[in-house]
This record gives sequence, structure tokens and C-alpha cells, in this order.
Amino acid sequence: MNIEIISIGDELLIGQVANTNASWLAAKCKEWGLLTTKIVTVADNPDAIKNALVEASNNVEFAIVTGGLGPTKDDITKGVLCEIFDAKLKLNENVLENIKTIFSRRDLQLSELNIKQAEVPENAVILRNEQGTAPGMVFQKDNFTLVSLPGVPYEMKNIVEKQLKQFVINKYNLPPVISETVMVCGIPESFLAEKLEEWENDLSNKKLSLAYLPQPGIIRLRITAETGLINGHEIIYKSIEELKKIIPENLFAIGDTTMEKVIGELLIKQKKTLSTAESCTGGYIAHLITSVPGSSAYYKGSVISYDNSVKTDILNVNSEDLQNYGAVSREVVEQMAQNVRKKLNTDFSIAVSGIAGPDGGTEEKPVGTVWIAISSEKEIISKRFQLTNDRERNIIRASVNALDLLRNMIKQ
Repeated sequence: MNIEIISIGDELLIGQVANTNASWLAAKCKEWGLLTTKIVTVADNPDAIKNALVEASNNVEFAIVTGGLGPTKDDITKGVLCEIFDAKLKLNENVLENIKTIFSRRDLQLSELNIKQAEVPENAVILRNEQGTAPGMVFQKDNFTLVSLPGVPYEMKNIVEKQLKQFVINKYNLPPVISETVMVCGIPESFLAEKLEEWENDLSNKKLSLAYLPQPGIIRLRITAETGLINGHEIIYKSIEELKKIIPENLFAIGDTTMEKVIGELLIKQKKTLSTAESCTGGYIAHLITSVPGSSAYYKGSVISYDNSVKTDILNVNSEDLQNYGAVSREVVEQMAQNVRKKLNTDFSIAVSGIAGPDGGTEEKPVGTVWIAISSEKEIISKRFQLTNDRERNIIRASVNALDLLRNMIKQ
């Protein structure tokens, strides 16, 4: 079944905020067996919103709209929905109670604007927002169903995963979509595609399809079975076993997960601990590690040695080595790794030093040059990476590559 996604917000149209909601929703709907045929972005304007919703009702049976449900004056979606679906705003006690609970939990005073958020179109089916004050709403008129969701990404995603998904599957009696995601690291997408060409060609014979979903440092491979394929799960996992033999070092997980979660699982399983010493990544590796619940069981801390004086005074890096080889070198990064591991008394350590950019590069060490070292009591390994000219991507990719080197050492 075809659907449309409508995003509301001036901030989206002027490029102030990236429209990540639409792409995420389209991916989710595909998982459920719904095909997004159109994505529309409209301004915080009643006529623009109304025209987009009316057009959607003429094109498809089902549409999702995000945004325009907050407490401020530019959040006008509910008024337009009342007009289209012949309804009046009415205080919903369940929504109000949810708002009170959220404000009480945050020790905040409830305002009149917040109370007005509990006023919803009287004929809407409410989808509870566990993360915020604006509820999700479902409207039906003739053969058209519209779902209105808040624009805040984490609120929207919570409603979709916990309530909307089952509503859609039940309403449209959708067949289950059988798919699996494989996580790959340490190989460029073009090289990976070349390496997997024969394996990928064989997938079509098995009625499977493959999608490459790259992000900085990581490639997600999503394998999907054709609708109605008998033993789809079994066929997919047999193909994954074949894939493991082709890229054994690069495949780091089955299932849509993160490198930092995989690292945490490995450390917990082996009852090992970790510390980090970061220069060009500025604490991003520590951020990734501590974003995993329970990371305090294995992660002790970090030294952000951005300035060379911290490398010498705190991490005891030899000053002559700094002068002779530079901060971005094998000699320095290995000392950073060994010494932070000893200082924080951990089983493993990561150290990173590089030139994130956009300036600071030389002919010998251009922007994007990064040295990474991994240390344990038994060994130390180090590797030079040549990344891009983009500072943000360099920080992310360096962090992911560092975690991947650690993963391989832990496994060995």
C-alpha cells in the first residue's frame, strides 16, 4: 500500500533543521510493507498544511504528518485537523494526566500553554506520548487515515515503535516483512560491493534483496526476503553464514546495533575494563562508550590530551618523541595508549591522535591523518588512517575505527 509523509515546519524549509523524521519514517513504513510514494515539507501556515493534507487524502489511503503540535503560537496543526475532520477541540483528561506526570517528574510548573496541549480534536484516537506533552493522533474519514505525530524526533519515534506500528499492522492486515541487518566496518563501500558481487548476485536467485546503508565508518547491509517467501528467515541466515566467510574481519554484528554496544558486550563477557586517551576526537570515543547503559561496569575513564602539555604532564609521553616525531605519530600514540592503561589500571586502552581539520595539515601529514593505538598487558597495536577533509566525519570515523581495532584485539 502506498503512503505519503508530510513534515511541517519553517525550520525545515530554511535548512535550519535537517528533516530526519521523514527518512526514518519512510524506512519504518517499508519494514511494515508500506511504500512511501511522496514526502512533502510545508511551512507553518494553515493554508499550506491544509492543502498538503487534502492532496494526500486524494492520492493515498494513509498518510503520516509530523510537527506543529507544540505549545507555541506557530504550532497550528490541530486547528487545521479540526477543520478537515469536522471536529472541535476538547480537553482530553488522559492527555492532561500524561502532561501532569511528565512535568511532575521534571519538577516543573505546569503553564496554561501546556494545559492547552491536552485539548485535542474530539474525534481523534490518541496515541500516548511517553516522552513529551504533545500526543499522537489518528483520524479517519471515508477511506482515508491520517496519523499526526509530534515533530521532536525522540518523541515521534517512541510513539511509532510502541503504538503506531501495531495499529498499522492490525488495520491493514499487512504480511510480516522478513529482513535482517548485518553490521560491517573497516572497508569502503565500493570495495565491499566488489567483494560481495558474486554473493549479492546469488541473493536474487534466493528471492532476497540487499540494501547498502552507509554511515561514517560503518555500513549496514539489510537483507530482505520477498513477501510470502516460505522459510524466509532460514534462507536469510544461511546467506549470512556465507557472508561471514567472505568478510570475517569486517562483519562485527548481526542485527541493527552499534559498535559501542558490541564492545560493551565483549568486555562484560570477558570481565575486562577499558580506558581511553583522546586528542583529535576530543572525548567522542568516551561519549560513544558511555552512551551504552551499564558501561560503568567496564569503562573507567579518559584523558583528553588535546594539548601537548597534557600528553607530557599527565600521560608521560616523552617530550623528545613529541618534538622528533610530532603528536600525530606511532611513537606518541603508542605511549598515550600504554600510559593511560597503566594510570587508570585497565585491561585495554585506546589512544587517538590526528589532524581532524579543516586546517593544521602538512605535506607529510595532511588533514585526515590519524594514528590509533590499542594497548593490553600483552601487546600494543597501532595503525595510521588517512581520512577526509571533513572535521566532523573525521572525528566520527576515527572513533569508529578505534573501537573496531579494539574489537579485533578483544576477540583475539
